[in-house]
Amino acid sequence: MSPAVHPLRCRCGALRGHVALNGRSNRMLCYCQDCQAFARFLGPAHQVLDAQGGSDVIQLAPHRIQITQGASHLAVMRLSSKGMLRWYAACCRTPVGNTMTSRNMPFTGLLVQCLDSAPVEAAFGPVRGSANTDSAIGEPMPQAFGMAGSLLRILAMVAGSRLSGRYKDTPFFTASGAPVAEPTVLSTEARARLRPTPGLG
Repeated sequence: MSPAVHPLRCRCGALRGHVALNGRSNRMLCYCQDCQAFARFLGPAHQVLDAQGGSDVIQLAPHRIQITQGASHLAVMRLSSKGMLRWYAACCRTPVGNTMTSRNMPFTGLLVQCLDSAPVEAAFGPVRGSANTDSAIGEPMPQAFGMAGSLLRILAMVAGSRLSGRYKDTPFFTASGAPVAEPTVLSTEARARLRPTPGLG
């Protein structure tokens, strides 16, 4: 019997797929300036960020993600030449997720905006931690929590994917290990324009 899956789709429906639910996941809120900049790059930011600048992210091994329609719409950007890969659907600028720059580090942070309309908590559980709260906006500032447990879950999913060899099974990299789309790398000036203004977000 096939494992249960959760639907994945962009807002316009051109890109579709699913996430297998038979594996470790970790759900976190990230308030870092780079995640906020990515949301502003996609625009409008309020479609991705919560009121305090947080992104709701489901962290899991990439072999659990399958794109079944519209893979040609998958695009990727980097906030700098050394930044992580930030994937989105170019057709409607829906965020998809973040990966490291190499498939050898099998870790994906899917943003909930690409996880269709099915209830996220039922599939992936509640938020288990928050990170980079010093970059949050507004008052009261959110408190960081759950980092130790989140790190352990991430290390376990990376190790499991590597040991099984399934790290090579990813929608974000080719068989040779290159990204499936050419990354757009922002200039220093463009990145600065997307970063939140201290005290204002």
